[in-house]
Amino acid sequence: MPSVIHVARYRLDGAFHHGRLEGDVFARLAGPPWESRSETGDRDPRSRVELLAPVQPTKIVCIGLNYRAHISESTTTVATEDGVPQEPLMFLKPPSAVIGPGQAIHHPDGVTRMDPEGEMGVVIGLRARRVSAAAAMDYVLGITCANDVSARNFQRQDGQWTRAKGFDTFAPLGPWIAIGLDPRGLRVECRVNGEVRQRGDTADLLFPVPFLIQHISHIMTLEPGDVILTGTPAGVAPIVAGDVVEVEVEGVGVLENRVEVAD
Repeated sequence: MPSVIHVARYRLDGAFHHGRLEGDVFARLAGPPWESRSETGDRDPRSRVELLAPVQPTKIVCIGLNYRAHISESTTTVATEDGVPQEPLMFLKPPSAVIGPGQAIHHPDGVTRMDPEGEMGVVIGLRARRVSAAAAMDYVLGITCANDVSARNFQRQDGQWTRAKGFDTFAPLGPWIAIGLDPRGLRVECRVNGEVRQRGDTADLLFPVPFLIQHISHIMTLEPGDVILTGTPAGVAPIVAGDVVEVEVEGVGVLENRVEVAD
């Protein structure tokens, strides 16, 4: 088996499965990848499955202003030293915001500016409470692509970010989890209708993944399947109905979602 594997969650004939990507098929797993990597022997054609968000997290912990270049374009005010946050700026997205690849991002009524934010998502594989930075990577299952969709007008208006970040469909994840991928030095790119809007490298994170896990796990317990969104590079710009947003993380794949008017 290769050192990096890609595990998806999908629906086939009304049943839900996890599977390891193997060319044009998924090698079906006996259960979620944080429980077991054993395979059933079934092979599910990729053309027949409906890809879903790769996890169903109890929470999505997001980190704001974690790229220096993004700080310069942000209007958010936090305690900083030389313009850099002194500790990670954290906020949460609800599980109800999660959608998978190919599902629509809804543009809600009252949102006058909606931005995608392409990010590297870190998927937790073991229950993590008060974890040290030295041991943090032992608690990581893998890496996925994430989109921290944001309603900028509400973010600026409310003074806190729950409404701006928490709408249904505002947390696309996928298309699968890259297990065994080193999160350091990965290219992160966000494209809208094929045009590059954001491009960054996780080597430039102000607070790297082990530090984030240490910091967060001393505040709240992270459960298997929870996701940490590690911050977005510079280049945020609005999207409208009809746009197609792609988030690509090097070594993972491409997460694609179309924007539609909310029902």
